[in-house]
Amino acid sequence: MCRSIKTLRPPALPEEATEDDIRAAALQYVRKVSGFHAPAAHNREVFERAVDEIADATARLLDGLEVRGAHPAAVRTREPRPAAVRTRSREPQPDAV
Repeated sequence: MCRSIKTLRPPALPEEATEDDIRAAALQYVRKVSGFHAPAAHNREVFERAVDEIADATARLLDGLEVRGAHPAAVRTREPRPAAVRTRSREPQPDAV
């Protein structure tokens, strides 16, 4: 998960995400997936096209989401898991397929 990408839907974002918010998230995603902070000249076109397509898909997703019962006061921060739980989750499960 790219940690610099923020949640763009309410209640995490108090108002509607702007085009700049959506494009910034798309850019961070493409940077993470490609492994390039800035593409070389020969990759610039495909890099920018990917950012545009992901930004469009993100805008469609946000337009289509229906958030029910969300209230800004109900936003919870994720509690860190205890070390014992983190260790257990990394151990292979005998019934894992």
